[in-house]
Amino acid sequence: MPAHVYWGDDTTALEHAVTALAQKVLDPAWESFNLQRLDGQQGEAATLALTTVRMAPFGSGGRLVHVANSPFCDRCPPELLAALTATLPQIPSNCHLLLTSANKPDGRLKSTKLLQKAATIQSFPRPAVWDSRGQRQMVQRAAKAAGVAMEPAAEAALAEAVGSDSGRLAGELEKLDLYSAGATVTAAAVASLVGATSQTSLQVGEALLHNHVPTALHLLDELLRSNEPALRIQASLVSQVRGWLWVALMTSAGEKDAQTIAKAAGLGNPKRVYVLLRQVRGCQPRRLQQLLAALLELEWALKRGTPPHQAFREHLLPLAQARQGG
Repeated sequence: MPAHVYWGDDTTALEHAVTALAQKVLDPAWESFNLQRLDGQQGEAATLALTTVRMAPFGSGGRLVHVANSPFCDRCPPELLAALTATLPQIPSNCHLLLTSANKPDGRLKSTKLLQKAATIQSFPRPAVWDSRGQRQMVQRAAKAAGVAMEPAAEAALAEAVGSDSGRLAGELEKLDLYSAGATVTAAAVASLVGATSQTSLQVGEALLHNHVPTALHLLDELLRSNEPALRIQASLVSQVRGWLWVALMTSAGEKDAQTIAKAAGLGNPKRVYVLLRQVRGCQPRRLQQLLAALLELEWALKRGTPPHQAFREHLLPLAQARQGG
């Protein structure tokens, strides 16, 4: 099909797919003439893309018109829908229209229904920090795309190490491929080359949840020694605690419907609510509010230039002291 829709917040995987399509469609000698990149949120860019994609390519190879931040499956006005409807049947076989967006196409729109029939649609969602199965699948897809053979145990170890960070995954796969010299990557190779696991960040959050602050600080030291960015650790902790807080607040107010709680907490999978409920059992919302406030103050300290080891201690140790005093 001459039309393609790529969507998802896994920007690294999505960009790799865009590059692969460009390499398939374009002749490198004529790429500068036949590759157009447009921002769909800028002026008449979306309309211009529909006009350009109907033009025959220069020289050999094909033409690729890439519309980033595509408006076609988000808020497509009637005039743009009419132009899309008229354009799709007229795209030459050697021309391709690529629409990319971070958001999932709105299935209620006529433009989305039209593209579902006329375009190739691929999704590149970033797995949640708790979605170990999704992280494993992300590793498998990335390894296949990179041509890297891996043992199942190596896939599991690498998924545990990089979590949902597809950017880091690409770099680790490159190192592992070089280290293994084209042979199948083993779990031992992953253990030798890949640093601290993303799961450690989750363990830090759970330690803080149960007021095991010394344990949390020890895990934080391990992450920092492995060159894990302090702000990335802080962001992961904020995401964890915010989810716990929403669940604790809504259940304490009497809400029992998992769908309602998941929607309010921004959780894509309502089943995740039951996991969070088990984790926060016996923990008062006030405790989570104090923890979230401390983490937000920690972010401010890190951005002011406070050394990470010092910042974590200054903002997390008082939590243990306050609990003991209470």
